[in-house]
Amino acid sequence: MDLIRGLHNLRARHHGCVASIGNFDGVHRGHRQVLELLKEEAAARGLPSTVIAFEPTPREFFEAVPPARLTNLREKYEALAAVGIDRFLALCFDERLRGMTAEEFVETILTDGLGVRFLSVGSDFRFGQDRSGDYETLKQAGEQHGFEVAAAEDFLINAERVSSSAIRRYLSAGELDMARTMLGRYYRMSGRVVCGEQLGRELGYPTVNIRIERSVSPVQGIFAVCVSGAGLEQHPAVASVGTRPTVDGKEFLLEVHLFDIERDLYHEYLNIDFVKKLRDEMKFSSMAAMRLQMEEDEASARVVLDALKGRQTR
Repeated sequence: MDLIRGLHNLRARHHGCVASIGNFDGVHRGHRQVLELLKEEAAARGLPSTVIAFEPTPREFFEAVPPARLTNLREKYEALAAVGIDRFLALCFDERLRGMTAEEFVETILTDGLGVRFLSVGSDFRFGQDRSGDYETLKQAGEQHGFEVAAAEDFLINAERVSSSAIRRYLSAGELDMARTMLGRYYRMSGRVVCGEQLGRELGYPTVNIRIERSVSPVQGIFAVCVSGAGLEQHPAVASVGTRPTVDGKEFLLEVHLFDIERDLYHEYLNIDFVKKLRDEMKFSSMAAMRLQMEEDEASARVVLDALKGRQTR
C-alpha cells in the first residue's frame, strides 16, 4: 500500500481514485464494511482505492486531553494494508488545514489533488473551517465536480453501533471480549523494544519495554497477551500497561514478560494482542510483595492462554 504523507507529496499518478475520509481509528468492523465497499467501487471503475485520514486527528489538534487513540499511524497503515487498500493519504491537520473552507477542502484535496470519482463518508462527517461542510455539502460538490458521494451505513452488533468510541469504552472497562467483537480481532498495540531499567530482570521476571506512542492509552492494567514479530507467532506472555506506581514511574510504558523464552529483542518491532485483563495496576508496599503478585499474574495468564490455545487447536 502506498503511503502519502501530506498534500505536498501528492503526484500526478495519484490523480483519479475512489476514496473514503475519516479517522479510521482501530480499523474496526464498521470501518471494514466501508472499505469493502470502497474496494468494490475501485474494481468496478478500474481505479485505485484511497483512504484519507488526519495525523494528528482533529481532536488531538484541538483538545488538551484528546480521546485515547486505538491505533497509531503505523498500526493504522498496517491494518489498512491488510484489508487491501491501495493508497493511504495521511493529511497533517495543522493551521492550514484548519483554516480551509469546505469549498477549498473539496477543490484542493478531492478534485485538484486526488481527482476523486467516488467518495464514501459517514453521514455525520463534518469538514472545513468551523466544521461548516457536511454530507449535503459533499453531495452538491459532487454534482458540480463530477464525483459520486455515498453515506456509509452503520454496522450494528446487538443493536449497538460499532464505533471507535464504543471500543475505547469497552477497553477502558476491561471488557476485552466485547472490544474484540467490534474490532473483529484482539486489540493490538505495536512498537519497537527499547532499553528499560532492568527492574523485571532483578525480580526474576525480565521484560521487553515498548513505548506506546500515544498521548493517552486506551488500556491500563495487567493483561494476558500474545506476542508476534521477530520470529515469534502468538507467543504467550503477560503485559503491564501503566506508570509503575511502586517505583514512582511517570511515563506510560508497555512492559511484556514472555513465557519460557529468553532472547535479546532490543530494537525489534513486536505486536502485542490483548486477550484478557487480569487486574488493575496497583502500588505495592515492597518489591517482595510485587514479586508475589507477578507470580500470581503469570499463573493466571498461563491458564487463560492455555485455554485459548486449546480452543484454537480443536
